[in-house]
Amino acid sequence: CHDSPRLIRLERRTVGAPCETADMRTPTSAQPADALQRAIELTGYYPSVVNAGVRTAVAGEEVVSFLVHHEPTIDRDEVRRHMTVLVLTRSRLILAHTDEHDADHLLTQPYTSTSTEAVALRSVKSFVVNRLVANPESFAGTDISDPAEVMLTIGWGGVAHIDLEPAGCIDPDCEADHGYTGSLSGDDFSLRVSAAADGPDKVRALLDFADSLSASTCE
Repeated sequence: CHDSPRLIRLERRTVGAPCETADMRTPTSAQPADALQRAIELTGYYPSVVNAGVRTAVAGEEVVSFLVHHEPTIDRDEVRRHMTVLVLTRSRLILAHTDEHDADHLLTQPYTSTSTEAVALRSVKSFVVNRLVANPESFAGTDISDPAEVMLTIGWGGVAHIDLEPAGCIDPDCEADHGYTGSLSGDDFSLRVSAAADGPDKVRALLDFADSLSASTCE
């Protein structure tokens, strides 16, 4: 039998570090806002609803880069769809989420809920690009050897996650109360895509968006 592919985890962290050169990647279309609208329409997921929410949040600013991610979610025995749209302008990072819901006590008919958040680029404190690369010894760093999986995590201090546990000491017989210890971590936004589930084009698109974000947040 053959050994399973080995995986190596690569992590790149940017915290507003100065950049000598900045490769500001933009969509290939001459009109990025139009390309964004078409990308949303191609998903077929309530395009009028999603476009309306994104367009309002962008508020006429120039679109530098964007990412449209459409994924199903499992809710008990039902499959629901979810749309995430990231838009990078010259001054802001915009995140839009659209979910679909069955009729309930809020509305008597099926409905969608769309939430948008706009974050000033100067407020972005950090972002992490986590890559999983299969068979790293043969990785060429080209489109035909894209990572198997990529996770983008962005933090701006809007949401924090704290993990607490009882503190102790090295004495196994000590019964004193040492209080609590824990860690505080940013939990603002994370997006994971994989070549197996989403296709290599989505992996490449997420990396391109991360590059644009990196260039935009350089001092």
